Amino acid sequence: MPDTASKRMSTLSVLGFQSLIAIVAVIAFYLTGVEVYTSELSVAHAILLGVLGGVLTYISMFILTSGWQSGSSPLREQMRFLHKFACSYSWPVLVILSIMAGFGEELLFRGVIQGWLTERFGAVFALAVAAIGFGLVHFLSFLYFVIATLLGVVLGLAYVWSESLLLIMVWHGVYDLVALYCLRRYPSHFGVG
Repeated sequence: MPDTASKRMSTLSVLGFQSLIAIVAVIAFYLTGVEVYTSELSVAHAILLGVLGGVLTYISMFILTSGWQSGSSPLREQMRFLHKFACSYSWPVLVILSIMAGFGEELLFRGVIQGWLTERFGAVFALAVAAIGFGLVHFLSFLYFVIATLLGVVLGLAYVWSESLLLIMVWHGVYDLVALYCLRRYPSHFGVG
């Protein structure tokens, strides 16, 4: 795919961007002094539930949006873009990218933003602001923003329910990895040639 390869961001740029989010999250976490929920879940249970949550959330989102991917809808255009993105990188890079996104974005949006706002304004306001911020960071179109915000709500609710940031990090990483796998393996399911 010479066309895709020539237009894609370098591997270093893509991984660097996710590293930057993680660094900002760690610094913000340190500066705010926000307390991360402490869960009674074991690490094994948090990982298992995170994997299950990521897979089930992806399946739910796929079913929810499947009717929007027909014709020349904006979502179909985003799927084409994401398919090209997913096909532009090797699997090791995509796995690292998914892990880094799960860690950095969840530390920032659920750990720092949702945690800090919960302490000051309550859980509902905090969850809404963190989810909207998450949606804005993933903005490709208004429809994609809505989908990403909905995913942010799901992750925020799961964080409140589980009190485990590790579970949410795994959940997000698995969701991203499953999405990338499906886009590469089954592009026709997303209206991609």
